[in-house]
Amino acid sequence: MVEAYVVPLAITCIWAFIGIICPFFARGPNKGVIQCCLMLTAVTCWLFWLCCYMTQMNPLIGPNLSMNEIMIMAREWGHEIKDTVNVVV
Repeated sequence: MVEAYVVPLAITCIWAFIGIICPFFARGPNKGVIQCCLMLTAVTCWLFWLCCYMTQMNPLIGPNLSMNEIMIMAREWGHEIKDTVNVVV
């Protein structure tokens, strides 16, 4: 299998290339604007990807509901629960 650091390193290298190397190839009268757009795009896309990647590493656990809350939700949503339900707590 792939080591844990390979994927973040590869994605970081891709966005680093776009944000650091690609601005040198900008041409035209709006060269500064194009360079700024490329750098900002690379940083924000990389940061968004990093946040999504890291949240998947340690996902939040769902809520802990009491039996009373489960019964109320089932009644309100139209899924009556019989009295003989085996609930693992």
